[in-house]
Amino acid sequence: MVTGGASGIGCAIATLFASKGADVFIVDFADQAKSDEVAATINLTADFGGKCLAIGGCDVVQLDQVAAAFAQVAQAAGKLDILVNNAGVGHVGTDETTTDEDMDRMYNVNVKGVFHATQCAVKAMKANKVMGGSIINMCSIASVFGIKDRFAYSMSKGAALTMTYSTATDHMRDNIRCNGISPTRVHTAFVEGYLSKSYPGDPEGKAAKFKELSEYTPIGRMAVPKDIAAMALYLAADESAMCTGQNYSVDGGVENCFDKQYGR
Repeated sequence: MVTGGASGIGCAIATLFASKGADVFIVDFADQAKSDEVAATINLTADFGGKCLAIGGCDVVQLDQVAAAFAQVAQAAGKLDILVNNAGVGHVGTDETTTDEDMDRMYNVNVKGVFHATQCAVKAMKANKVMGGSIINMCSIASVFGIKDRFAYSMSKGAALTMTYSTATDHMRDNIRCNGISPTRVHTAFVEGYLSKSYPGDPEGKAAKFKELSEYTPIGRMAVPKDIAAMALYLAADESAMCTGQNYSVDGGVENCFDKQYGR
Protein backbone atom coordinates (compact mmCIF):
# COMPACT_ATOMS: atom_id res chain seq x y z
CA MET A 1 0.00 0.00 0.00
CA VAL A 2 1.24 3.47 -0.94
CA THR A 3 -0.68 6.38 0.59
CA GLY A 4 -0.74 9.50 -1.54
CA GLY A 5 0.04 7.21 -4.44
CA ALA A 6 -1.81 9.07 -7.19
CA SER A 7 0.80 11.78 -7.71
CA GLY A 8 4.39 12.87 -7.15
CA ILE A 9 6.67 10.69 -5.05
CA GLY A 10 3.90 8.23 -4.21
CA CYS A 11 3.10 7.63 -7.87
CA ALA A 12 6.80 7.09 -8.65
CA ILE A 13 7.04 4.54 -5.82
CA ALA A 14 3.91 2.70 -6.94
CA THR A 15 5.16 2.65 -10.53
CA LEU A 16 8.56 1.24 -9.57
CA PHE A 17 7.10 -1.37 -7.22
CA ALA A 18 4.65 -2.58 -9.86
CA SER A 19 7.43 -2.72 -12.45
CA LYS A 20 9.28 -5.10 -10.14
CA GLY A 21 6.33 -7.47 -9.83
CA ALA A 22 4.55 -6.16 -6.73
CA ASP A 23 0.79 -5.90 -6.42
CA VAL A 24 0.39 -2.27 -5.43
CA PHE A 25 -2.58 -0.44 -3.94
CA ILE A 26 -2.49 3.32 -4.24
CA VAL A 27 -4.60 5.03 -1.58
CA ASP A 28 -5.27 8.67 -2.26
CA PHE A 29 -7.44 11.65 -1.36
CA ALA A 30 -8.13 12.09 -5.08
CA ASP A 31 -11.46 10.69 -6.18
CA GLN A 32 -11.86 7.14 -7.47
CA ALA A 33 -11.94 8.12 -11.14
CA LYS A 34 -8.68 10.05 -10.92
CA SER A 35 -7.02 7.32 -8.85
CA ASP A 36 -8.19 4.64 -11.31
CA GLU A 37 -6.71 6.66 -14.15
CA VAL A 38 -3.32 6.74 -12.42
CA ALA A 39 -3.48 3.01 -11.68
CA ALA A 40 -4.26 2.27 -15.34
CA THR A 41 -1.20 4.25 -16.43
CA ILE A 42 0.98 2.41 -13.93
CA ASN A 43 -0.31 -0.93 -15.18
CA LEU A 44 0.90 -0.09 -18.68
CA THR A 45 4.48 -0.18 -17.38
CA ALA A 46 4.19 -3.08 -14.92
CA ASP A 47 6.33 -6.15 -15.58
CA PHE A 48 6.76 -9.58 -13.98
CA GLY A 49 3.05 -9.88 -13.17
CA GLY A 50 2.78 -6.82 -10.95
CA LYS A 51 -0.40 -4.78 -10.98
CA CYS A 52 -1.78 -1.62 -9.47
CA LEU A 53 -5.24 -1.06 -7.99
CA ALA A 54 -6.60 2.22 -6.69
CA ILE A 55 -8.56 3.17 -3.60
CA GLY A 56 -9.63 6.75 -4.16
CA GLY A 57 -11.36 9.28 -1.97
CA CYS A 58 -9.54 8.16 1.18
CA ASP A 59 -8.71 10.87 3.71
CA VAL A 60 -5.89 9.60 5.94
CA VAL A 61 -7.07 11.98 8.65
CA GLN A 62 -10.18 9.82 9.09
CA LEU A 63 -9.38 6.50 10.79
CA ASP A 64 -12.56 4.84 9.55
CA GLN A 65 -11.65 5.60 5.94
CA VAL A 66 -8.11 4.28 6.42
CA ALA A 67 -9.41 1.11 8.08
CA ALA A 68 -11.83 0.60 5.19
CA ALA A 69 -8.96 0.91 2.72
CA PHE A 70 -6.96 -1.73 4.59
CA ALA A 71 -10.03 -3.99 4.60
CA GLN A 72 -10.20 -3.65 0.81
CA VAL A 73 -6.54 -4.63 0.52
CA ALA A 74 -7.06 -7.63 2.77
CA GLN A 75 -10.02 -8.79 0.74
CA ALA A 76 -8.25 -8.33 -2.61
CA ALA A 77 -4.74 -9.50 -1.72
CA GLY A 78 -5.11 -11.60 1.41
CA LYS A 79 -2.18 -9.97 3.19
CA LEU A 80 -0.10 -6.81 3.42
CA ASP A 81 3.70 -6.89 3.18
CA ILE A 82 4.62 -3.24 2.68
CA LEU A 83 3.21 0.13 3.69
CA VAL A 84 4.63 3.39 2.37
CA ASN A 85 3.34 6.31 4.43
CA ASN A 86 3.73 8.92 1.73
CA ALA A 87 0.54 11.01 1.96
CA GLY A 88 1.37 14.48 3.18
CA VAL A 89 0.97 18.20 2.69
CA GLY A 90 3.43 21.08 2.74
CA HIS A 91 3.43 24.54 4.25
CA VAL A 92 5.67 27.59 3.98
CA GLY A 93 5.80 29.83 7.04
CA THR A 94 7.55 30.78 10.27
CA ASP A 95 6.30 30.64 13.85
CA GLU A 96 4.99 34.18 13.33
CA THR A 97 3.10 33.60 10.10
CA THR A 98 1.76 30.08 10.78
CA THR A 99 -1.90 30.07 11.84
CA ASP A 100 -3.76 27.65 14.07
CA GLU A 101 -5.44 26.29 10.93
CA ASP A 102 -2.05 25.74 9.27
CA MET A 103 -0.73 23.90 12.30
CA ASP A 104 -3.85 21.74 12.59
CA ARG A 105 -3.64 20.78 8.91
CA MET A 106 0.03 19.78 9.19
CA TYR A 107 -0.65 17.74 12.30
CA ASN A 108 -3.80 16.07 11.02
CA VAL A 109 -2.42 14.95 7.65
CA ASN A 110 1.30 14.49 8.27
CA VAL A 111 1.13 13.09 11.82
CA LYS A 112 -2.29 11.54 12.40
CA GLY A 113 -2.31 10.22 8.84
CA VAL A 114 0.91 8.29 9.48
CA PHE A 115 -0.45 7.09 12.83
CA HIS A 116 -3.70 5.82 11.33
CA ALA A 117 -2.07 3.90 8.48
CA THR A 118 0.67 2.52 10.72
CA GLN A 119 -1.81 1.28 13.30
CA CYS A 120 -3.81 -0.54 10.63
CA ALA A 121 -0.68 -1.90 8.93
CA VAL A 122 0.79 -3.29 12.14
CA LYS A 123 -2.42 -5.20 12.81
CA ALA A 124 -2.36 -6.62 9.29
CA MET A 125 1.35 -7.45 9.35
CA LYS A 126 1.19 -9.17 12.73
CA ALA A 127 -1.35 -11.49 11.14
CA ASN A 128 1.39 -12.44 8.66
CA LYS A 129 3.17 -14.12 11.60
CA VAL A 130 6.72 -15.01 10.52
CA MET A 131 6.56 -12.93 7.35
CA GLY A 132 6.01 -9.61 9.12
CA GLY A 133 6.43 -6.61 6.87
CA SER A 134 8.12 -3.31 6.08
CA ILE A 135 6.78 0.16 6.90
CA ILE A 136 8.42 3.12 5.19
CA ASN A 137 7.67 6.65 6.41
CA MET A 138 8.29 9.66 4.21
CA CYS A 139 10.11 12.10 6.46
CA SER A 140 12.22 15.04 5.26
CA ILE A 141 15.55 16.75 5.76
CA ALA A 142 13.37 19.22 7.67
CA SER A 143 12.99 16.50 10.31
CA VAL A 144 16.69 16.53 11.19
CA PHE A 145 17.71 20.19 11.02
CA GLY A 146 16.12 23.60 10.77
CA ILE A 147 15.03 24.93 7.39
CA LYS A 148 13.89 28.52 6.98
CA ASP A 149 10.15 29.12 6.69
CA ARG A 150 9.12 25.55 7.44
CA PHE A 151 7.99 25.82 11.07
CA ALA A 152 4.81 23.68 11.00
CA TYR A 153 6.05 21.37 8.26
CA SER A 154 9.24 20.62 10.21
CA MET A 155 7.16 19.87 13.29
CA SER A 156 5.10 17.31 11.41
CA LYS A 157 8.04 15.62 9.72
CA GLY A 158 9.96 15.49 12.99
CA ALA A 159 7.00 13.60 14.41
CA ALA A 160 7.02 11.21 11.45
CA LEU A 161 10.68 10.49 12.09
CA THR A 162 10.27 9.78 15.80
CA MET A 163 7.22 7.62 15.09
CA THR A 164 9.50 5.67 12.77
CA TYR A 165 11.92 4.96 15.60
CA SER A 166 9.11 4.01 17.98
CA THR A 167 7.38 1.68 15.53
CA ALA A 168 10.66 -0.09 14.75
CA THR A 169 11.40 -0.55 18.45
CA ASP A 170 7.92 -1.68 19.47
CA HIS A 171 7.60 -4.29 16.72
CA MET A 172 11.10 -5.74 16.48
CA ARG A 173 9.88 -9.13 17.70
CA ASP A 174 6.95 -9.06 15.28
CA ASN A 175 9.38 -9.06 12.34
CA ILE A 176 8.01 -5.68 11.28
CA ARG A 177 10.67 -3.27 10.09
CA CYS A 178 10.14 0.48 9.98
CA ASN A 179 12.44 3.01 8.34
CA GLY A 180 12.25 6.63 7.25
CA ILE A 181 13.32 8.39 4.08
CA SER A 182 14.34 12.04 4.30
CA PRO A 183 14.49 13.68 0.88
CA THR A 184 15.83 17.08 0.01
CA ARG A 185 13.54 19.33 -2.02
CA VAL A 186 11.85 17.21 -4.70
CA HIS A 187 10.63 18.65 -7.98
CA THR A 188 6.92 17.87 -7.72
CA ALA A 189 3.62 19.62 -8.40
CA PHE A 190 3.92 21.32 -4.98
CA VAL A 191 7.11 23.09 -6.08
CA GLU A 192 5.59 24.07 -9.42
CA GLY A 193 2.49 25.37 -7.66
CA TYR A 194 4.59 27.43 -5.26
CA LEU A 195 6.57 28.94 -8.15
CA SER A 196 3.49 29.75 -10.21
CA LYS A 197 1.74 31.35 -7.24
CA SER A 198 4.82 33.36 -6.25
CA TYR A 199 5.75 34.56 -9.75
CA PRO A 200 2.54 35.01 -11.77
CA GLY A 201 3.28 36.46 -15.20
CA ASP A 202 7.01 36.59 -14.42
CA PRO A 203 8.75 33.72 -16.22
CA GLU A 204 12.20 35.20 -15.61
CA GLY A 205 11.57 35.52 -11.88
CA LYS A 206 10.16 31.99 -11.78
CA ALA A 207 13.22 30.64 -13.62
CA ALA A 208 15.58 32.47 -11.27
CA LYS A 209 13.79 31.09 -8.21
CA PHE A 210 13.82 27.59 -9.71
CA LYS A 211 17.59 27.91 -10.16
CA GLU A 212 17.97 29.09 -6.57
CA LEU A 213 15.91 26.21 -5.23
CA SER A 214 17.89 23.73 -7.31
CA GLU A 215 21.26 25.08 -6.18
CA TYR A 216 20.25 24.74 -2.53
CA THR A 217 21.20 21.07 -2.89
CA PRO A 218 25.01 20.72 -3.11
CA ILE A 219 24.73 18.18 -5.92
CA GLY A 220 23.26 20.98 -8.02
CA ARG A 221 19.68 19.95 -8.67
CA MET A 222 16.46 19.10 -6.93
CA ALA A 223 15.66 15.45 -6.45
CA VAL A 224 13.06 13.91 -8.73
CA PRO A 225 10.44 11.40 -7.53
CA LYS A 226 12.24 8.38 -8.98
CA ASP A 227 15.28 9.18 -6.78
CA ILE A 228 13.12 8.65 -3.70
CA ALA A 229 11.34 5.63 -5.18
CA ALA A 230 14.66 3.82 -5.57
CA MET A 231 15.36 4.11 -1.83
CA ALA A 232 11.81 2.98 -1.01
CA LEU A 233 12.29 -0.10 -3.18
CA TYR A 234 15.45 -1.05 -1.28
CA LEU A 235 13.76 -0.61 2.09
CA ALA A 236 10.79 -2.71 0.97
CA ALA A 237 12.94 -5.55 -0.37
CA ASP A 238 14.54 -8.53 1.36
CA GLU A 239 17.98 -7.01 0.65
CA SER A 240 17.33 -4.53 3.47
CA ALA A 241 16.36 -7.22 5.99
CA MET A 242 18.87 -5.89 8.54
CA CYS A 243 17.66 -2.30 8.25
CA THR A 244 15.16 -1.02 10.78
CA GLY A 245 14.75 2.05 12.95
CA GLN A 246 16.85 4.12 10.56
CA ASN A 247 16.44 7.37 8.66
CA TYR A 248 17.89 7.41 5.14
CA SER A 249 18.73 10.81 3.67
CA VAL A 250 18.27 11.20 -0.08
CA ASP A 251 19.40 14.78 -0.03
CA GLY A 252 22.15 15.37 -2.59
CA GLY A 253 24.62 16.18 0.17
CA VAL A 254 22.60 18.78 2.07
CA GLU A 255 23.07 17.25 5.51
CA ASN A 256 26.73 16.22 5.42
CA CYS A 257 28.29 18.16 2.52
CA PHE A 258 26.93 21.58 3.38
CA ASP A 259 29.31 24.59 3.55
CA LYS A 260 29.04 28.37 3.48
CA GLN A 261 28.51 28.61 -0.27
CA TYR A 262 25.12 26.96 0.13
CA GLY A 263 22.36 28.67 2.09
CA ARG A 264 19.79 26.66 3.93
